[in-house]
Amino acid sequence: MSGDVLLHTGVWESAEADAAAQGRPGMDFRPMFASMKPVYSDADLAICHMETPLAEPGGPFLNYPIFSAPPKVVDGLRWAGINTCTTASNHSLDQGLEGLMRTLDTLDDEGIEHAGTSDSRDDARAPTILDINEISVALLNYTYGTNGIPVPSEAPWSVPIIDVDQILREAQQARRDGAELVVVALHAGTEYTTAPNEQQLEVFDALTKSPDIDLVYGHHAHVPQPFDVVNGTWVAYGLGNFVAQQSTDVPDTYRGVTARFEFVEQPDGSFEVQRARFVPTMITPASGGPMRVLNAPAALRDPDTDPALLPSLRAAITSIRADVFSLGARKHGLRMGR
Repeated sequence: MSGDVLLHTGVWESAEADAAAQGRPGMDFRPMFASMKPVYSDADLAICHMETPLAEPGGPFLNYPIFSAPPKVVDGLRWAGINTCTTASNHSLDQGLEGLMRTLDTLDDEGIEHAGTSDSRDDARAPTILDINEISVALLNYTYGTNGIPVPSEAPWSVPIIDVDQILREAQQARRDGAELVVVALHAGTEYTTAPNEQQLEVFDALTKSPDIDLVYGHHAHVPQPFDVVNGTWVAYGLGNFVAQQSTDVPDTYRGVTARFEFVEQPDGSFEVQRARFVPTMITPASGGPMRVLNAPAALRDPDTDPALLPSLRAAITSIRADVFSLGARKHGLRMGR
């Protein structure tokens, strides 16, 4: 699982440049994500967070603070091995209910499963349950808010807001509906802060006390945050950005984490995490050439990597390791993966 797909202007301009380099019009996000394809293609369930609403194919495409992103990005994500997206964020309503529904339709058209926002009351009432190698996995997703944009009165079910009691009820419902594993994704935290905030700590603590929830992870801070085991359950407070182009004054926004949790069925039919790994990622700024999302350890070992990137890759890995291990997850068996 990875963090925020946050499409600033520089991201899609880089995709336009990649398409033009191949003599084609439009955008091509595949080169941008190519370094991560071996990681995601190797996973049974590969999740990203689609933070922004998707536009019509012809646009208009809009940057921060009110996003409207090129739908072509979904082709690149699917090609890279992403098969599921969470969609509840503070930007879910940037383009109103129409944009929210268009985003879900676009994911459906590309064969990408999704959890979080809903296009109908019935859809909101039914938890997303995925069939992963004949194991039923529920994915529940909630956001702290919608940037002051009111959730439409005619569609109060469209954007799920973090409410511990509601999440616990929906986790129970997912179990009743046959889920063997329940994963909760929370869009929360303090932006550009590598430590979890009070809301995160309280909510993650409450959720991990439930026997119905097997894993809790988060996004929104746009920087890597720690992993931990809370009440016997693995958590990852924040995975940072998967792709974005925020201020280079905050280097951590160009650093992210792909989390890998391997579950094994126990004799009683429950599932437990057997291996917990994280893969540090680094976004190369578009101003320095084509934007790429790099598997940092793999890029560091690759003899074809631009030597000018090596110091940044080393710094990213060192910084990410410090953030991820800051609450002591190493003692629980967390290791850096490749």
